[in-house]
Amino acid sequence: MTSDREMPDAGRFRRGDVPGRRWIMVALRTVHLVAVIALGALLLGAPAAPGWSAAWIAGAVLGSGLAMLALDLLAHCDYLRTVAGITVLLKLLLAAILAIAPEPLWFWGAVVLSAVVSHAPARVRHLRVIPAAGDAKG
Repeated sequence: MTSDREMPDAGRFRRGDVPGRRWIMVALRTVHLVAVIALGALLLGAPAAPGWSAAWIAGAVLGSGLAMLALDLLAHCDYLRTVAGITVLLKLLLAAILAIAPEPLWFWGAVVLSAVVSHAPARVRHLRVIPAAGDAKG
């Protein structure tokens, strides 16, 4: 049984979905992981692979991440009220800080945050921590 603060996999929170969403997300995650690894290598002093610029790598990280966020928002209108959604916002904040102050600390912070939340139980990832306006009980 789920509490009223958990996002179910189906039901009232699904506004819309994209045909083939699962495989699109797999492809986007793959691009995202490759780009994140390349970005980490650059931050640690490795040269970029031939034909890969730092701007292209950063764009691939941001573009794939925002595309995954858009698909999650289409499927779950309350996504940004959950632990997973708030984590995405925190990672965007860390990315902005990293763009201003390119220090490995910000990169590793985003990696650790991602690893912990993505491997947490579903009941934690989908827990709605910011109630909707109509959720007030009294």
